[in-house]
Amino acid sequence: MLRQLNIPLSSLLLALCLLVPAGSAANPQSNYTESQLPVFELHSGFWINLHHTLYYEARRRKTLLSRDASASKSAAPGAKSVLAGKGLTDTEQRAWDDAVAFYILNYADKDLLFTTELVQLKDQLGDFEDCDELSGRKRKFCDAGLPANLTQVLEAAAPVYRSRLWLEHDQANRRWILQVAPLVREQGVGLSERLADIYQTRWPHEKIRVDVVAYANWAGAYTTVDPLRVTISSLDPRNEGPQALEVLFHEGSHGIAEPVQAAIIRECRQRDKPIPRDLWHALVFYTTGEVIRTVLTSASPNRGDKRTGASGNGYNTYAFREGLYQRGWKNYLELLQRFWQPYLDGKATFDDAIARMVSSL
Repeated sequence: MLRQLNIPLSSLLLALCLLVPAGSAANPQSNYTESQLPVFELHSGFWINLHHTLYYEARRRKTLLSRDASASKSAAPGAKSVLAGKGLTDTEQRAWDDAVAFYILNYADKDLLFTTELVQLKDQLGDFEDCDELSGRKRKFCDAGLPANLTQVLEAAAPVYRSRLWLEHDQANRRWILQVAPLVREQGVGLSERLADIYQTRWPHEKIRVDVVAYANWAGAYTTVDPLRVTISSLDPRNEGPQALEVLFHEGSHGIAEPVQAAIIRECRQRDKPIPRDLWHALVFYTTGEVIRTVLTSASPNRGDKRTGASGNGYNTYAFREGLYQRGWKNYLELLQRFWQPYLDGKATFDDAIARMVSSL
């Protein structure tokens, strides 16, 4: 178990803020940033949450509309909506449905992680989280430089989201931040140094921005680069509890795992073998899980079971808990346990571990 944490005053104040009744919020678009942490800077921002909510609803409605006729009827405007039961007026419902329709047409078939357009949009909305507009009509510095039709859609949907759902999402985001912040404060520097040492690189000098949103992508979290930013869902149960720390550092590790990818590719080419799909990603899952598990069990005499990812205090690493190895990475798991684990234990070199894994493919 982790040793007893001393919760700082800032976290206690945040907890008290979460108890304030909804009607007492003076500014319904107030954002939150936890910047007094090592390694990461955690944000709950309005525009990026609105964007991901519209994307989530657009994909869900499109899925319903693609089913048979009876399912399509249930996907009529307003049905199956994240705003269902929120008492929207007809005007609000039209504005929201128009925004969702725009996202269905333009974004629902695109991937948040692999579509450059959506990555850039996410980053822009994060940069303008302190603005209550995106067009710059009231304040020139709030011109986000988005396409005019997208700006119009977002600004039209914003009042509905502010009044009906933002407070709920912001509170969920803040609760998630409140949960993980003490762990990052206590363990962040050590974990970042340990992971960087494993990957034979350096952790980024600047803090990694983490946008906490109600809805992320299908995986519950994703990381984009140039700039390196993490997006994590506060409502996804896979990101709750001690796993929140593992998910956070797994995503952050995407920014430093390039040496592993390069080493695997180099060994495959030298041995004239096909480059294995996702071996590097399985390795990152395994490595982060083992490092976090070691931290969580450091005070326990029972070091846990590496075959199942279970620790003496009941902690299961993310990949084991979510069945990632069973769904296609079983052979990778055997390689990692046989050749990569000795490297983590200081009994093999980085190059030797990579070479042995590749030669056994």
